[in-house]
Amino acid sequence: MSAKGGAVGVHARALGLGFLLPASILVVWQALGMASGNPRTPVPTHVVSSAIDLVASAELPLAILQSLMRVFAGFAVAAAIAVPLGLAMGAFRSVDRNVDPLVESFRPIAAIAILPLAILWLGTGTAAAVMIVAYAAFFPIVVNTVAGAKGVNPTLLRAASTMGLSRLRIVRTVIVPAALPAIGVGLRIGMGVAWTAIVAAELAVGAKAGGGGSGGIGQMMFVFYAYSIELNRIIVCMIAVGLVALALDRLLRLAMRLAMPWSAT
Repeated sequence: MSAKGGAVGVHARALGLGFLLPASILVVWQALGMASGNPRTPVPTHVVSSAIDLVASAELPLAILQSLMRVFAGFAVAAAIAVPLGLAMGAFRSVDRNVDPLVESFRPIAAIAILPLAILWLGTGTAAAVMIVAYAAFFPIVVNTVAGAKGVNPTLLRAASTMGLSRLRIVRTVIVPAALPAIGVGLRIGMGVAWTAIVAAELAVGAKAGGGGSGGIGQMMFVFYAYSIELNRIIVCMIAVGLVALALDRLLRLAMRLAMPWSAT
């Protein structure tokens, strides 16, 4: 057998072993569900059937699209504020000294904790969900941006100062390029937090709205739980949330790799 054929065989065996555990879990899940005798118990075959129905009716794709629009809007707001603020905090001690206590005071407060304020100020629609997403995504982005700006090699900063560059030009030509990998990590974490926050926000906003009005994958889950008790459809939504999160992270990693080929992000 050639070396190439051996490598293919090893790869095939590794791929087979990778599918073995998920397949085993599905088989055990199916067997336990059927043995329970409860027709409401979710099992893989019923989950697949529910997924086909939700996709064929376009309910699931439309709900995901609605949630994604809110996530992108909130994420854009968070990044537009957090990246410049983080660079300013990392580059200027006076800004860091005055703003850092404020950031660290609000950072431990969970995004869902500001839901009552968001609903009172903005209602139970898209605006409240976007506010919660922006709040959740802001802190990972700003913290990583500050870390990247402060982690610039001091030798580079001294060399730039020796050349007579102004502080603002040093920020633009030295600090920003050096901090880009850390900013990329912050954006990845922020996107993950934003997607988690939108599901929680839509679940809670759905409860406040009485099951109507705001849409999104989170409210779809709330409707299946509170009104129709569709456990199989809830699991379909859970799987969809995980797959979308994975896709968003992979897309951001690809974008960072293309934008910063020197980085391992």
